[in-house]
Amino acid sequence: MQLKSHLMENIDVMVLRTLRNWRQAGQRALLATVVRTWGSSPRPIGSIMALCETGAVVGSVSGGCIEDDLIYRFTQAYATGQSTGETSVIPNGAPQRVKYGITADEAHRFGLPCGGTLELLLEFDPDAQGLESLVQSLEQGQLMQRSTQLASGEVSLQASDTPTELSIDDDKLLNTFGPEYRMLLIGAGQLTEYLATMALFNGFAVTVCDPRDEYSGAWSVPNVALTREMPDDVVQSFRPDRRSCVIALTHDPKLDDLALLEALDTDAFYVGAIGSRRNNEARHKRMIEHLDKTEEELKRLRGPIGIYIGSKTPAEIAVSIMAEVLAVKNNVPLPRDMDVAHAKNTQEITHNDPGVLVCGIRNATAV
Repeated sequence: MQLKSHLMENIDVMVLRTLRNWRQAGQRALLATVVRTWGSSPRPIGSIMALCETGAVVGSVSGGCIEDDLIYRFTQAYATGQSTGETSVIPNGAPQRVKYGITADEAHRFGLPCGGTLELLLEFDPDAQGLESLVQSLEQGQLMQRSTQLASGEVSLQASDTPTELSIDDDKLLNTFGPEYRMLLIGAGQLTEYLATMALFNGFAVTVCDPRDEYSGAWSVPNVALTREMPDDVVQSFRPDRRSCVIALTHDPKLDDLALLEALDTDAFYVGAIGSRRNNEARHKRMIEHLDKTEEELKRLRGPIGIYIGSKTPAEIAVSIMAEVLAVKNNVPLPRDMDVAHAKNTQEITHNDPGVLVCGIRNATAV
């Protein structure tokens, strides 16, 4: 099975693809990379943007003011120099290092927070063929390290197994680019629509799986790959890696459990399922008693998923889940008070009434 859709792209891939297209069309362009920051900075180290000679910009290195300055300095978009006869063009030659925010006036002018300074590396007219090779590798899911020689601008590419932080010295810039993060959602209900929308805005490529026609037939979120195959088969085809997460949202063990088992045997950075504390306990019990799993093997299985914000509505629950996914993705440890089960137990919030019918299933799968 092959899943296809027009997905919201990882911003780096989008920047590099656009830059490649400009260069293949014979247009002059530059690539700007945030290589150092001091104090507060609007964008983290490694952020990139591309600027075309027409003044078109993709990506960002600040809140917009630095982008405006680069457009002013290196393109004709603002018709600079009309009264003096000067022209603003993208130069040739080796990369340049530029600092912004050194003085209080500059920080104010460029919209940098108080005390914030950042340094950019500007690469002029990057090679179109090198960009093509990089984009193709990223589109195929390969993590890539890009090395730029500062004296000449010469670029080399190398496949990488692990992400590394950007590094720069007097000789070269090393920056690692990865394929887009992916999210596989089991179930196509209302909660999934909210979570899928949030994931798209956060740069994830989203796939939704639901073999139930009454749910998949009503799916309305664009830019999401939708499949009606059985979830465990979809997980196998999806081939989760370290930039993937798998989340079960159906409340139906027949759909969720086998898919979760498949996901736990992958490198997915996040595997979890919706449900109550009682639901989570019952899931663990089923997997140990009937599917030969151990408590140790189930440590990676998250549930109840999300962070505790007192969420009630599908939209609020989606915010809670998305926040936890992003925290795990960004290696941010969450305080124990944010754990849903711990917070509810501490506050002595009662379990849901086991007699309440939820999603057609009583007791163990109640929310």
